[in-house]
Amino acid sequence: MTAKIKPAKGSPYSRILGVGGYRPTRVVSNDEILKHIDSSDEWIRSRSGIASRHWAGPDETVAEMTLEAAGKAVADAGITPQQVGAVIISTVSHFKQTPAIATEIADRMGAGKAAAFDINAGCAGFGYGLTLAKGMIAEGSAEYVLVVGAERLSDLTDLTDRSTAFLFGDGAGAVIVGPSEEPGIGPSVWGSEGDKADVISQTVPWDAYREGGVEKFPAIRQEGQAVFRWAVYEMAKVAQEALDAAGITPDDLDVFIPHQANMRIIDSMVKTLKLPEHVTVARDVETTGNTSAASIPLAMERLLATGRAKSGDTALVIGFGAGLVYAATVVTLP
Repeated sequence: MTAKIKPAKGSPYSRILGVGGYRPTRVVSNDEILKHIDSSDEWIRSRSGIASRHWAGPDETVAEMTLEAAGKAVADAGITPQQVGAVIISTVSHFKQTPAIATEIADRMGAGKAAAFDINAGCAGFGYGLTLAKGMIAEGSAEYVLVVGAERLSDLTDLTDRSTAFLFGDGAGAVIVGPSEEPGIGPSVWGSEGDKADVISQTVPWDAYREGGVEKFPAIRQEGQAVFRWAVYEMAKVAQEALDAAGITPDDLDVFIPHQANMRIIDSMVKTLKLPEHVTVARDVETTGNTSAASIPLAMERLLATGRAKSGDTALVIGFGAGLVYAATVVTLP
């Protein structure tokens, strides 16, 4: 007789219950960046919309920033660390290959024996984490999941590269995902276009640096125009697919939180999607820079903290970046 496997006992629905963020104390202006490249504040602002960014100090490691953001998210969700059943951290700037930094975070935050792992999905990492968390809750392997995007991209920035020196910032953004009586996280539209992987990449692999002959520490490089065209034209389509999958229209949205890569990209997506004027658009990139996987939860936290968005609002979130990878979904704000 063939044994029958019991069905999952998780919640069919989930939502974001709490959010937290951490921005390093040091604020770096464009004037400081201009000490290393031949450019101007006007050029940087016109091309990216960035006026300043936060860079981490020696003690503001990926782990410490993550713990700060995670603690705020747990408190905001009204749960205890012991209730967290899984920890997912998206980062490309934790330089210790193994073990996963998520295991350290789970232990230090008091999450006991929670499942813990890192993901490397670049600027789409937060969206990937949300999708994984939703699946865990649906199948019952965790009741509450911590999803974090945490980066020290200043460690991977070539200050002499005129095209990227001004782009990147540091920080951590976290959310708690838990069960819900109604859908709070819509269907995910995610994917990759690996044939374009070379347009955003690390300058040299770690083994090439180890073997010598490479003068500069590895850094992030990108082909700006190619990335811009892809993000504006292709990601607007993905965002529309996420709206369609959730069964809503732009008129139903309250908030739009795209990856904070570039103000021109954000404004172009708003125009292409024909978002109504009542939709609040996150433009955190102006003072935070591009923090990769941390950018969406950091922007979400700031919108809620400043009152520009409120609990229960319907928001479209979309991340996109190195890979090239992308992830979009509609969520109810905590």
